[in-house]
Amino acid sequence: MRALGSTLTWKVEGAEHFTAIEAAGHKPILAFWHGRIFPATLYFQRRGIVVITSENYDGEWIARIITRFGYGTARGSTSRSGPKALRQLVREVNHKGVAFTLDGPRGPAEVAQPGAVWLSKASGQPLVPFHFEAASSWTMKSWDRTQIPRPFTTVVMAIAKPIYVPRDADDAALEEWRQRLQQSLAECRQRCTELLCP
Repeated sequence: MRALGSTLTWKVEGAEHFTAIEAAGHKPILAFWHGRIFPATLYFQRRGIVVITSENYDGEWIARIITRFGYGTARGSTSRSGPKALRQLVREVNHKGVAFTLDGPRGPAEVAQPGAVWLSKASGQPLVPFHFEAASSWTMKSWDRTQIPRPFTTVVMAIAKPIYVPRDADDAALEEWRQRLQQSLAECRQRCTELLCP
């Protein structure tokens, strides 16, 4: 991963949103799709970000890899030990950024689960949706269609405006914010396509 990552060229749009979050004294809740774990791991490495990973074999494998890139882990998922991991993230998010693969660990692909929205409400910290697309890549035959950039290609990243979920949001409102988050990710994907094909 490090060898391949060293060959990549990055093109980022929306980095100013991170600056605004830091200026406001907040920490980001990074929100992206499971199929973009590879470029996300490379781009955000060594920043102390905490990532929720499942407690199954795949989650253990992923946790061992990402800790080598400077990430912390909270073990759990939407299907197993999720509440425990979310409680840990509530503690962590006020001190450092956290990250969610919104459709993990089993999908369906690119359908946002509610955990990140709940965390934003509970912590008062902003959701930061983003998406990566590589100009040239391999696509795995997995449920999430994992994308791995080919060596020496350009990877574009579109970062959306932060989303702040109100502390008083009820269940109906949380569903509306979940849908808004999912729409923001769709817009990030479209923007990546435009950046690759100007």
